[in-house]
Formats: sequence, structure tokens, C-alpha cells
Amino acid sequence: MKPQFINGNSLQLLTNSAAYFLALEQAIDAALTVISIETYIFADDETGRRMAAALTRAAKRGVTVRVLVDGFGSHKIFDKIRQQLLADMVQVLIYHPKISPFTLRRNRLRRLHRKLVMIDGQLAFVGGINIIDDMNSPRNLPIRYDYAVRIEGPMLATIVEETEKLWNRIALLNFQLEWRTRQAPLIPEAIVSGKQRAALVVRDNLLHRSDIEDAYLEAIDRAIEEIIIVNAYFFPGKRFRCALRLAAARGVRVILLLQGRTEYALLHYASRALYGAFLDAGVEIYGYRKSFMHAKVAVIDGRWSTIGSSNIDPFSLLLAREANVIIDDLQFAEELRGNLLQHIKDGAIKEDLDAWHSQPLWRRVINWSAYGFARLLLGLAGLGGTSY
Repeated sequence: MKPQFINGNSLQLLTNSAAYFLALEQAIDAALTVISIETYIFADDETGRRMAAALTRAAKRGVTVRVLVDGFGSHKIFDKIRQQLLADMVQVLIYHPKISPFTLRRNRLRRLHRKLVMIDGQLAFVGGINIIDDMNSPRNLPIRYDYAVRIEGPMLATIVEETEKLWNRIALLNFQLEWRTRQAPLIPEAIVSGKQRAALVVRDNLLHRSDIEDAYLEAIDRAIEEIIIVNAYFFPGKRFRCALRLAAARGVRVILLLQGRTEYALLHYASRALYGAFLDAGVEIYGYRKSFMHAKVAVIDGRWSTIGSSNIDPFSLLLAREANVIIDDLQFAEELRGNLLQHIKDGAIKEDLDAWHSQPLWRRVINWSAYGFARLLLGLAGLGGTSY
């Protein structure tokens, strides 16, 4: 399904978790009627406790507060905060609480990965930032590199509908009938808040299985001058790889800013097995090494841009619930593009084509072994017939 763009919105780019949590806390403290939060991780750390305290303040003044977290992403690290929130009249649900580290059953791998906040039907946040202290990064590195966007305007109607629909479904599955929305969904007035054109694009396992990937591919196929993709976990399928190579072949400058540090070894080395074909096609690849990267954004031809939760890997594109905002706006794209290029300049190392092809055999063996094992796991998970 193609993105349904809506005019008249006001979008604010939030370029790190510090800016995001400040804006989020202020919005929670100003909430009047309802707060809905969806997140993959809600950690029991300084940031998690700070956000939980803000939610408690809202609930105690009569605001309906709903928190939906993923059962795997927040496994064990959310238990104490969950009990505190429930005691303070916050409604809390767990998405797919049954997990097992030893199963590859597809239904157990379908997680809630989107990070979406809706407040009063008038304000929303969408991005890739979990509720976790990003300052507490491994080896005392700088803050994780990530983005979110603050949204006001008519597109809130779509966001309200999406959050209400999922919340009611999970409440029903958890026999929390009293928590279901009984009145008509909280649809905001179509108040024009700005001049920006944007759309919410989600991925689920029913009607929107490939909407985010299709939106990327359509924009890539239309690209004339430049494609910049920043992605933390990059393991694209054949269609995506082919689209990027074809874009480079027709003269489009294609830039990939990817994870330069090893966070998840299998995915890290499996994705690197694809680098050679991209470099041969003229694609520029940069590894971000200043800190760990968690961003999932793109800018194409200085106008089309996206920010959200979806990586370009099998988990995000084939299994998880994801949410991205696509923005068709020159000013927003220019701001985001400038920020991306600055991060490339300050924190990334470019992959050299000659050095790549002259790397030792043992490194190639590691990369292709990881790639083969990743493909095997996809097959065992019932995804062997996909384009990977």
C-alpha cells in the first residue's frame, strides 16, 4: 500500500536521545486526556525511571496512560517498573510475552519494534529511540547515534487510529476488556499546524507486510541525484540490493552509513559479505565508529526523507511491527541531510574498494560464513522462500 501523504503538518527533527527525552517529558507533563506509548525496550535505568515518573504524574492527575512494550525487548528489565506503573494506575500491556531463546518459530519472532508515542490526539513522536539510557553505552563511548521526529497536524488522525487499533487488540488478547477504548477513537481535529507533507507507514503481518520496504524502493527507483541511507542493522534482500546498484549505475550518488562497530557479531559480519558487490557498483559505504549507531533514516534527492524504527534487515522487513514517517519536504530533508553528512565527516570511516578486495582470506571466510549461517537461520524460521 502506497503512503497516504497528508499536508499541513509541523515536524521537528530530534537528533539524539537527550533531545527526544526532554521533548517527550515536557509533552507528558502537559498531557490532558490520554498518553499512548509503544516501545521495544523500556529499561529499568535512570532514563526509564525518569519516564516512568512522568507517566505516573500524568496518571495521578487523571490522564489515561497506556504503555505497550515488547515481551522480548523488555524481558526482565521492565518487571519492576511495570509493577510500579500498574500500582500508579497506568495501564500496561506486554506484546507477545511468551519468548524462548531456543525457538525459531515465526510467531515468536514477530515482535513490537516500533517506537511511537501519541498524546491527546494532538501530538506524536515517531523514531528509533527506545526508552533506555543511551548515555550508558558499552566501553563508555559517546551517546548512541539515533533520531526521532515530533509531529503536530492532520496526520495525527492516522497515528491515533493506528495506536488505538493495536492497543485494543492486545487488551482483548490479554482479557483486559476494561482497558479497551469504549468510546469512538480519539480523532484529532484536522488543524493545519504547518506546511509539511508527511505520511505514517507501518509494517505488520496482515495488510502492510511490505509497505516500508516498498516505500524505500519506490523512492530509490525515482532517485536522480543522491541517496543517503543510514541504518544500524543493514542486511537487505535481493530487491533492495538490486535497486541500489541500479541507482548507482544510472549515475545516482549512493551513500550508505552503516554500523562500524561490532554489536551483534552474526549480523555485522553477514552484512559485510555484501559490501564487495556494492563497492564494485560504485556505492559509497561508511562505517560509523564514533559510537554505536541505532539510526534508521534516509534522505533521497534532498526532498524525500524517512525516520522510524525499521532497519533494512529480515527482522524489520519480514517479521516485526514497525513504524516510519515519510516526509516530502525540502526544508526538513535539508536539515536531516546536513546532520547525516556531519556525522559521516566526524564519526565514520570510508570503505576503500582496493583495500576491500585485498583483505586477507580469513576475513572473507568469516564474512561469508556468517552470511551463510544467517541464511540458514532464515530458512529455519520459515523465511527461506523470501528474496534473501
